[in-house]
Amino acid sequence: MQLAIQLIFAQAGSQLGIDEILDNGAATSLSIAEGWNNQWLDLLQNNTSNNLYGALTNLGIFFAVGTLLFFMIQFLKDLISYEYSRPISALIWPFVVVILLSNSGKGSILSNLTLGVRDFLNTVNQQVVVSADAGKIYQQALNMSVAEEVTGSFLRPCQSLTGQQQRECFEKAADKINILLQKYRDTYRNQGWIIRLQTKINNIIIYDKGIVSETSFNSLLGSTVQTSIKNFLVSLQYAFQNLIEATMLLIALLGPIAVGGSLLPVAGKPIFAWLTGFLSIGIAKISFNIIAVLTAAVIVNGPGQDVNADPDLMWFIIFLGVLAPILSLLVAAAGGFAVFSGISNTASLVRERI
Repeated sequence: MQLAIQLIFAQAGSQLGIDEILDNGAATSLSIAEGWNNQWLDLLQNNTSNNLYGALTNLGIFFAVGTLLFFMIQFLKDLISYEYSRPISALIWPFVVVILLSNSGKGSILSNLTLGVRDFLNTVNQQVVVSADAGKIYQQALNMSVAEEVTGSFLRPCQSLTGQQQRECFEKAADKINILLQKYRDTYRNQGWIIRLQTKINNIIIYDKGIVSETSFNSLLGSTVQTSIKNFLVSLQYAFQNLIEATMLLIALLGPIAVGGSLLPVAGKPIFAWLTGFLSIGIAKISFNIIAVLTAAVIVNGPGQDVNADPDLMWFIIFLGVLAPILSLLVAAAGGFAVFSGISNTASLVRERI
């Protein structure tokens, strides 16, 4: 989100907001998670008797009462067929459902457990992002990817001018660019990519050579279409991370219904599918950040340090906006299948032992 806003400011040719934008250089995923915290607490912990979660809990209780008849029919059938061993072990499910769905108004056991799992997943995710300055590396790679478009946007209005008007335009653009580059240096020190960018700008802003060639401009400014694409893709990866948070919250809200339907006499209990889905989304969130951080480290420690390198980092923006979300979802699907198999096998083993 930070860089999408940064592009908008730069394209407008204004230095307003640069200080605030660059000072908010923490990892995007951390700020997103912070913004959703209050929503989680309001729905799952504060006054859960009268909010949406309370209504869904009542619906889960309704499902539990409705499926209790099917449970008792299966229980009596097993009592006749297997004497006492299997029916007695099945009696644990009504107690589990009653305990999880009991609501005191300050949050049920299920809502507190759900918040606990979410906090654990967020802690792991924050350790991934914060460890070894990963958040700073991630942000630096994003800045590298759009830096030329940002600085070029200040210079683009000068392209159609000539003579004294162009020189005055260069002077105004140079003032804005110097502020931006100084912010880069204060944040990341004098990295190779910053020196390379400064050299490119200096090759254009030469006042004593008259008209600047079209080639010199295009070598830095690039295409306005490419700038728009990068802006869109940066916003797309931000939208994906918000989608992950919204999906986790949606699955959490459906927990009471899954618990209420767990009295159905079927092998795969809905509560197992619900827990698997919740953990899978957490795996997708962590996977995306691991992929983004590792890829960013490759860019920052490679071409970011080499003054002579001039890579086209459009691939990195495409990777973050499209490929990394797809890859993280595939990893989450595989991990969710493994979790579901493990939970189901463990439940079967416990049922046989009791």
